[in-house]
Amino acid sequence: MSRFAAPIAEQIWDMKYRLKAADGTALDSTVEDTWRRIARALAENESDPSAWESTFYAALEDFRFLPAGRIVAGAGTDRTVTLFNCFVMGTIPDSMAGIFENLKEAALTMQQGGGIGYDFSTIRPKGADVKGVAADASGPLSFMDVWDAMCRTIMSAGSRRGAMMATMRCDHPDIEDFIGAKSDPARLRNFNVSVLVTDAFMEAVKADGPWELTFGGKVMKTVDARDLWNRIMRATYDYAEPGVIFIDRINAMNNLAYCETISATNPCGEQPLPPYGACLLGSVNLARLVPNPFDDDAALDEDALDDLVATAIRMMDNVVDASNFPLEAQAREAAAKRRIGLGVTGLADALAMVGVRYGSEEAAALTERWLHRIARAAYLASVGLAKEKGAFPLFDAEAYLASGAMQAMDQDVRDAIRVHGIRNALLTSIAPTGTISLFAGNVSSGIEPIFAHAYSRKVLQKDGSRTEEEVVDYAVAKWRDMKGNEPLPDYFVNAQTLAPSEHVRMQAAAQKWVDSSISKTINVPEDIGFEAFKDVYMQAYETGCKGCTTYRPNAVTGSVLTVSESSEATPETTTGGDVIYIAEPLDRPGALEGQTYKLKWPMSEHALYITVNDVIIGGRRQPFEVFINSKNMEHFAWTVALTRMISAVFRRGGDVSFVVEELKAVFDPRGGAWMNGKYVPSILAAIGGVIERHLIAIGFIEGEGMGLKTDPKAEVVNLNETPGPACPNCGQYGMQMIEGCMTCPNCGHSKCG
Repeated sequence: MSRFAAPIAEQIWDMKYRLKAADGTALDSTVEDTWRRIARALAENESDPSAWESTFYAALEDFRFLPAGRIVAGAGTDRTVTLFNCFVMGTIPDSMAGIFENLKEAALTMQQGGGIGYDFSTIRPKGADVKGVAADASGPLSFMDVWDAMCRTIMSAGSRRGAMMATMRCDHPDIEDFIGAKSDPARLRNFNVSVLVTDAFMEAVKADGPWELTFGGKVMKTVDARDLWNRIMRATYDYAEPGVIFIDRINAMNNLAYCETISATNPCGEQPLPPYGACLLGSVNLARLVPNPFDDDAALDEDALDDLVATAIRMMDNVVDASNFPLEAQAREAAAKRRIGLGVTGLADALAMVGVRYGSEEAAALTERWLHRIARAAYLASVGLAKEKGAFPLFDAEAYLASGAMQAMDQDVRDAIRVHGIRNALLTSIAPTGTISLFAGNVSSGIEPIFAHAYSRKVLQKDGSRTEEEVVDYAVAKWRDMKGNEPLPDYFVNAQTLAPSEHVRMQAAAQKWVDSSISKTINVPEDIGFEAFKDVYMQAYETGCKGCTTYRPNAVTGSVLTVSESSEATPETTTGGDVIYIAEPLDRPGALEGQTYKLKWPMSEHALYITVNDVIIGGRRQPFEVFINSKNMEHFAWTVALTRMISAVFRRGGDVSFVVEELKAVFDPRGGAWMNGKYVPSILAAIGGVIERHLIAIGFIEGEGMGLKTDPKAEVVNLNETPGPACPNCGQYGMQMIEGCMTCPNCGHSKCG
């Protein structure tokens, strides 16, 4: 009997986590096999592997403990892979040789699938002298462009999608350019960017005082602090970046402040890390720990929570030893501090199941209680591991206990640490859990509110038939199972119905007991006033948050999926969406109709001939494959690779118009060419233009730069606004900004993981 609560969960398991041979043969027959594989791999180093395998399996069973996706996919596979999700790389030296050595390290890390974070504050500003070569520096933004191109190249070579975080201090002379960098939608597309905001800067903002921009101890420019703050706020108001990281608070509250300084985070911000630091993630599923949901006495089983946390800590500690690392420096850093990040998912569902409205004062108090319980259990479990296996190598009892974060910890825990040490320097973090939350039956993600109570998802099968399935939030499904068609109570709220201050309240409540940080998005309405928008960030600062990320739907960022769900009736499904996701690639018919186009690139002696063949599905013509041919053998390798890649995307179906936009955005550093009165930045952009003309001709898209003629959106209950952007993985519309990452509710694709 299947353990999966919904078809989408099983599909995600099969696509992302199920162990398969190189030829596609399934080696994990069931999800129980996957759990057994993980449990066995993480118990190998224990003194009694068989006993611990059973304990670990029990924690994984029924999706109670959810290791991060990299662990689920890689543990026990005998593959040379890292089980760590994200890294902060080394400090970038202010020299050309050092910069490109770091670029190489970044490429090697991303090649193995690791997301990376970098602080670009260490690179001298644009226009500064470069001694010895009689030249001016190009500045950190120019090198960020190089990193962005590297990430794009690694992805085009078939690697896992890239994710990068770039940070810059608020006192760097190029901070104004950094703030505005993402205003160009074609620039730095593989980066999230955040400003490292200091306490001194925030005080200068409040006092409306001056602010010095410095490098190397030299003041380069003085600006008005409040004007600079307003520039940050206006940028994120208009296009959702940069984020804000309160870096002094992060360092002051770091357990390891005595032996490291942090200046960057992983791509989603939940792990502030030192140079070469790595984040190892896992989540306790709170939605599975409410044994009597919706009863008058419904409550979280806190004793079961303690036991589950203790097991999860041991499992994650074992991952440190079981994992490979892209770089030796990362392995040394992980071994020296044994940092882990245990978080939660299903918080909003658990609150609903005990009858508490997410965002309320009661919800914040309950969140703080649960997170305190988790922190206490985690620290005591790590103390127990230290007694058994030894403390982390850089442990210094007095320095560790003097850190800002440890001042709030229970006295008995502090006493135990002083006597026995602790195995893991940091233990808690709340990460994006979009994919594993869907895998676990569509529980609410991380500490985010429920986003949509239910939505319909159409799937195109290999034989051309259509199936439709409803994806229902876990708590809503529980309510239906118990209450039938009884209306949802008022405490069932969603992300769009909450005030921004309620989002901040929940983040601040959780942050009190999270020793790393939290990935959370504060959704704000499109019509929020600029002053009210700025108040959100000031509230986050004043209430103890370590950072703040907002999302305001607008013409630049795209409109996020918005759902209006009545508490007085079970939502009805809005119909009208087309089929845009294909469960398996379509087989090629014996004959296809298409068109061949001649493209003469001015800088190439021979023309390119581009053939686009189409297939008709459901009475609708859509592209199926592409061929590119030329006599110019210089182009042979990349044209073959390009045709295979584009054809593979087309055969998956969906909103493949993103292929056109990606190609058109490619620029050639040697320069482009004028064609038919338009400047085309590269030969790849020209190919994108040809494919675009074909898609217009067959009616697949309406016109240049526009989306599909018939929007194949993910159908959502009571949809009352334009859906979010299309997912580049499955093609369905409705990408949501969740926990700082654009995430697909249909297949779990996330930019961050």
